[in-house]
Amino acid sequence: MYQSIRLLGFMQQLFDSIPMAEKAEQIVRAIFAARSPRLSQISQKMAGRPDANYKMIQRFLKVVDIKRILLRLFQEGASYVIGDVTEMPRPGARKTEYVGTLKDGGTKGFWLLTLATPYRGRALPCSFVTYSSKTIADTADSRNLNHFRAFAELKPLLGERPLILDREFSYLDLLLRLIDERVHFIIRLNLGSHPPKIYNAAGRQVELTVSPGETVLHNQVYYKGKARVNIIGTWKAGLREPMWVMTDLEAHQGLALYQERMKIEESFRDLKSLLHIDAVMNKTQANMEQMVALVMLAFTIGLLIGETTRDHLYAQPIEEGEAVSDDERIPDRPHFRKSRKWKLYSGLFLLLNRKLSLSASQLKALVRNALEAFIALVYPPVRSFV
Repeated sequence: MYQSIRLLGFMQQLFDSIPMAEKAEQIVRAIFAARSPRLSQISQKMAGRPDANYKMIQRFLKVVDIKRILLRLFQEGASYVIGDVTEMPRPGARKTEYVGTLKDGGTKGFWLLTLATPYRGRALPCSFVTYSSKTIADTADSRNLNHFRAFAELKPLLGERPLILDREFSYLDLLLRLIDERVHFIIRLNLGSHPPKIYNAAGRQVELTVSPGETVLHNQVYYKGKARVNIIGTWKAGLREPMWVMTDLEAHQGLALYQERMKIEESFRDLKSLLHIDAVMNKTQANMEQMVALVMLAFTIGLLIGETTRDHLYAQPIEEGEAVSDDERIPDRPHFRKSRKWKLYSGLFLLLNRKLSLSASQLKALVRNALEAFIALVYPPVRSFV
């Protein structure tokens, strides 16, 4: 379906000149066709000679700061920001400058920390950092400093929005930094083999215990005796273990938002399974990050077009007086419900993998709607005090 869609309108919102927008359109269309971030495979899917295409992509990466452009996809209307760390294995890259060793101590690779905002049950990437044991050793850096760097880049846009993070961010240095910077946070506690000690205001240790079907609160307690947080634990029926979340917000609010984050993790899987972002490989870290940003940009455009298509094909109108739960209603379209096929396919999957029967006029209208959503994302309304 994507082969017949004109993407230039999207690129013109991001690139200053028509020639650069046209080059970006060619590359993004080829990313869709190749389902790959690798230059050799992308160049094969472009019109003309692959070797000339390869050089054009390289020149494009050198003159355009795509990572900075990606930051423009931050949603002003988002209620929170999600952080997600992905291992990027590179078993054969023994001499690549930015490839180190992953957590297992043997596999070659690096880490990708993505920051994203929620969108209709999924997420739109807007920023990221990459790092590895090799880059940390070469620059006297650390995992923690790379995390701080990622959050610092986004801090001017965060405002009162909390960061929602998984267990790998459950450590004292980060908590203290977020509290000092007045950044709201919701973090799942890491209660592995060496669980952190929690103390109440009187200095007595708090035991984190909860029974199946129960929810437990510990307000105004101290993580490792130093970072003041609210902690909530819940153990849902049917699950093997409870979930504990710490936040500087009201505890129930923090738990509800974290549970939303869990539903959105599928978006990060789409980036891997449909566009294979985890196969990215360039000789330099700078070029690798440019390609990661470009794939994330392609993902966003594909998702917006795919979501408008999914609604058009599979949204079912809700009859007057019909009782429908909020979970069954389509985001942003409260008078429509999710059909079985709406739930079955993601928007990006529809765009890339399904042969759909749409007339030229229908397709044009769907792309126009997606472009309007994209423009609203890139150019959010300016607040007025009039």
